[in-house]
Amino acid sequence: MTSPEQRGSIHSVRVYYEDTDHGGVVYHANYLRFMERARTEMLRDCGFELDRLEQDDGVIFAVRRANLDFIAPARFNDLLRVETEMIAKGPVRMTFAQRIYHRERLLCRGEVEVVCLEASRFRPTAIPARLAAVIPVAPLP
Repeated sequence: MTSPEQRGSIHSVRVYYEDTDHGGVVYHANYLRFMERARTEMLRDCGFELDRLEQDDGVIFAVRRANLDFIAPARFNDLLRVETEMIAKGPVRMTFAQRIYHRERLLCRGEVEVVCLEASRFRPTAIPARLAAVIPVAPLP
């Protein structure tokens, strides 16, 4: 993991048996789970907890769009590195570029667009300014 002053975030995740399919490789939908964890950890690194944002600011986040490229399989017990950076930010939306590696091998890459919603009505609302101010927009190289 990295500090908020650095661009992006790095999160490690271990592949458990429950993450794999009958062939012993990570089931495709689980890459989205790994990416979700990494985005949550990126916010945590910046000092924001999702439950506190809901309680204090009345907002939640929902995935609007996800586009993934599966390049190579991850397998049981692999230690994966999920790199996350915000590549676009609007008043209610944030788009993240994410890459998942095993050692130095790229396994999966994707872009995930997240929208900020009023928790009580599930309607789009502005990202809290204090959050928007601390997450830098910087594309992955």
